[in-house]
Amino acid sequence: MPPARRRPPAVAGLSWEEVSLAPVVLVRGQEAVLADRAVDRLLDHAREVDADVEVSYLEAAAYESGQLEIVASPSLFGEPRCVVVAGLEAMTDAFHDDVLSYLQHPPDDVWLVLRHGGGQRGKKVLDAVTRAGHPVVACEPVKRDGDKVAFVVADFRRARRRYETEAVQALVEAVGADLRELASATSQLIADTTGTVTADVVQRYYGGRVEVTGFRVADAAIAGNAGEAVVLLRHAVATGTGPVPVVAALAMKVRTLAKVAATRGRSGYSTADLGLAPWQVDRARRELSGWTPEGLAAAITAVAAADAEVKGQGRDPVFAVERAVLRVAAARAHREQAYPAASATLRDGR
Repeated sequence: MPPARRRPPAVAGLSWEEVSLAPVVLVRGQEAVLADRAVDRLLDHAREVDADVEVSYLEAAAYESGQLEIVASPSLFGEPRCVVVAGLEAMTDAFHDDVLSYLQHPPDDVWLVLRHGGGQRGKKVLDAVTRAGHPVVACEPVKRDGDKVAFVVADFRRARRRYETEAVQALVEAVGADLRELASATSQLIADTTGTVTADVVQRYYGGRVEVTGFRVADAAIAGNAGEAVVLLRHAVATGTGPVPVVAALAMKVRTLAKVAATRGRSGYSTADLGLAPWQVDRARRELSGWTPEGLAAAITAVAAADAEVKGQGRDPVFAVERAVLRVAAARAHREQAYPAASATLRDGR
């Protein structure tokens, strides 16, 4: 049996990259990709300590009384044990009682990994883990584009791959709706390409995926290219894209423009204050050229109306999106008192 291991100092809110083995580790949050990575990292570390580690998996939602004690008991040959329990957000009463008892005196020769997918179920267990000073891995949803960019950049850096900023931006726009898909796309580029990951490489692999995000439709509409935007929209619909993600892309673009436009003539703002990456702010500044406050207001109104229609208030969602695209493109045509390309006094937060 390996020697007892001292419990490391408790640190709440660790990232999956920071967590180390401990008698008890809580992996908490709704972002399944990050939770999977945290569990995989812990299992890898356990196998590095002892290649013969005995790994057991339990489902808290189907747990029966006494199972935790059985899998955590010393084995015949004294191998270290690692027990992974998933689904604490749906735990049975039996698991609730057993794990609270276990947490009072966790053995040092067992690594218990608890995975909670969010919500308030099992709050007493979560509080007990935190109060005892066990490590907690935070796996909160990654929603902002800036955070998704950071996620991709970190994966490239871990793989020691060079990349262009424009390539990362293009990848997030192409497949960034779902973090698991984004992680898979990044892994594919790392595995299937060599040298610097460029925007051309991303375009070659994912440039045809209009059906995934609708951002190319939004880009054309924001640029005032009504004809191109409608062609792209019809292609997206023909290849299976629903109206909702296209409207979501339009809304994101217009919202970003509005955030950056609101800083015009004002100081003391950083990109972090806006929840945007520096490249998003730079791009929005360029795209604001040709837009007026009135035009931007009209675009916001058009997108809001389309959003309501595609979510049940209209009879023809596809027509609603096409009308919104045309209205957004037309709104840019009003050039009186337009925003200069670099008029914002936003302080760069990089």
